[in-house]
Amino acid sequence: LLYCFSRTVCPLSMRNYTSVIEFILFGIPNTQGLEDMIFVVFLTFYTFSLRGNLLIFLTILASSNLHTPMYFFLANLSVFDILFASVNSSKMMVFLLGQSRTISYQGCASQVFFYHTLGGTECFLYTMVYCGIPVYCDGHLYTFVAICHPIVLTFLTFRLPYCGPNRVHSFFCDIPMVLPLACADTSLAQMVSRHRAFSTCSAHLISILLAYGPVILVYLKPASSRWLDAAVQVLNNVVTPSLNPVIYSLRNKDVKLALQKVLGQVTCLLGSKE
Repeated sequence: LLYCFSRTVCPLSMRNYTSVIEFILFGIPNTQGLEDMIFVVFLTFYTFSLRGNLLIFLTILASSNLHTPMYFFLANLSVFDILFASVNSSKMMVFLLGQSRTISYQGCASQVFFYHTLGGTECFLYTMVYCGIPVYCDGHLYTFVAICHPIVLTFLTFRLPYCGPNRVHSFFCDIPMVLPLACADTSLAQMVSRHRAFSTCSAHLISILLAYGPVILVYLKPASSRWLDAAVQVLNNVVTPSLNPVIYSLRNKDVKLALQKVLGQVTCLLGSKE
């Protein structure tokens, strides 16, 4: 994706600019020398997220009594939690190990697209889990937010010219961190990005705090704070997906009974083989 598709449609003031072909991820601010500790923290939460959500998904899949609409959405939520945590955390752990901090222009755009697509879909699933059937919510609005809105956001962000600098002060590409690097008017992209925080139907207090709270802090705060940005993004990308199996599933009596039954069957199966 290029901003000036041809010299005939590119403004004269931009024709001599050098387009950015890659970005440099600076990671979490003020953490120099703590890379090993941060890597262990990220890996711990990421592993817990993978194991917990995979366990919930397999339990629902293997238990016929959980084959209901609510648990269908809960199983899908577990899958999207795994994908959501993998979009950005994996890249962060790679450069914490001393690998390159650069990310290609296309890779940066992909991170933004998948981050907002998976995040929007998760907000939709949070509501489905608690509402069951979205009686008070507009299903068409959710479809727009989960599918169409990320496309619009990504297009508006990466149709702008990026002429340098290319330093992203975060551990992944997101709109509030990338837009300041553009060398053109970003008001339209900022307006659509801020609108994203209001374009969903809130169904439950926990879902608001976990799903919408970080979004509101990042996209609607009046002043920029790199440390606050990093803290909120770590909460949203690393901590929340690892806690969802406990908050949304393991506190549910039906899921706990089904999980105990599945684990018992697995233990008996392994014992019989020995």
